[in-house]
Parts: sequence; structure tokens; C-alpha cells
Amino acid sequence: MRFNHWLALTLLIFVGNGRADAPVTLGAMKSSAPSDWKTEATTSRMRAYQFAVPKAEGDSRDAEIIIFNFGTMGGGTPEQNIARWKGMFIPPEGKKIDDVAKVDEFKVGQAEITYLDVQGTYRHKASPMAATEDLRPDSRMIAVMFQTAQGPYYIRFVGPAKTVTAHKQQFDDWLKAFK
Repeated sequence: MRFNHWLALTLLIFVGNGRADAPVTLGAMKSSAPSDWKTEATTSRMRAYQFAVPKAEGDSRDAEIIIFNFGTMGGGTPEQNIARWKGMFIPPEGKKIDDVAKVDEFKVGQAEITYLDVQGTYRHKASPMAATEDLRPDSRMIAVMFQTAQGPYYIRFVGPAKTVTAHKQQFDDWLKAFK
């Protein structure tokens, strides 16, 4: 009985309440995720990390942050990824995708960053090869290609536009804190 008590206490200490207390490592760089991001079990082996970001008041769902890594070979050029990420959205009526998407490039330490911010109707798929998609209007995604010496990482912060907007500065601060 005493063993079970200590096991439960140990799990509570190390697993906690799902909060993101441990640093996220991308290549040789680390940054601690904000404490209100809930660490989730990854749902595929291509996902290095997965977080739920609390929904803003009035939104029906949390946003998610997913970090992918495909090894040193990566998953395409920055231009190919920008095109793929834009393809995950339908722009509002009367607009083109480039009207609602902004691309920026900068460095964080030695890492080259390609940063896309896009809004519209998100074409959510349960998996990349899924035949069906769930259209989610009024969504926003910040997608980042984080290129390290150990290979690129791909970060998608996606969810209801209001929720992503509410947490954008926190996300940007976390991204720029990698050392």
C-alpha cells in the first residue's frame, strides 16, 4: 500500500496537472513553454510536442500547438511549407489567401525562422491523409519553420482566431526565447 502511495505522488510530481513546465527542445535550443499551455500526449510519432492552449472567452474550443520533426531531411523548403499551410485555409469571401496571410523571416539565435500568420476558414483534417475535412470558420494559424543545425522543426499554432490572437504575444515571446 505504501508503494502505491509513493508511486502516485511521484507521478503527480513528474506529470503534474498537464501544465507545460518542462522546456521544449528544438535541436540544441530550449525554451520553457508557458505554464497555461497544457501538455498533451502526441497523437503520432511525427509529433515531437503537442499542447492545448486555453480558449478565449466565448470560443468553443482550445487552440493547439503541434511541433513536428521529420529528422535532418525535413519536410520541404520554406516555400513549399508556406504553400501547404496556406492551402489549409479558405480565405473570407472576396479575398485571396495572400490578402489574409503574412510571411516573415528572422533569426532566433542561429535558427532560421520562417513565420506565417494566416486567417480564414481552417480545413481541419484528423490526419494529413484523411479524406474528409472539418471546416472551421473564423480560425487563425501561426505556422513556423524553425531550422536548426540538427534539422528543421515545424510548429503549428492553430485554433479559433480570438483564442490565437489572445495568446499570440505569449507564443511569440516563447518562440524568441529559444537559446
